[in-house]
Amino acid sequence: MLNVTVKKQIISQMGLLDYEHQRRVLDFARALVVTCPKGVPGKQLLSFAGTIPADDLKTMEMAIEDSCEKVDQNEW
Repeated sequence: MLNVTVKKQIISQMGLLDYEHQRRVLDFARALVVTCPKGVPGKQLLSFAGTIPADDLKTMEMAIEDSCEKVDQNEW
């Protein structure tokens, strides 16, 4: 929902700009719309909590312990 006050201020400021700057503002606004993260509220994900089998969790834990926080001196 667009805040009416903000919308009025944007329109007011746009009226002070030349055409090229208005186009830049429009391009920027469009870019913001495209880059806005889309997702779902965390509450909707709660139904997935606890659904990973214990064996899989143990396997993941072992893989993390075996592979993480180790430095390979010859890697570089």
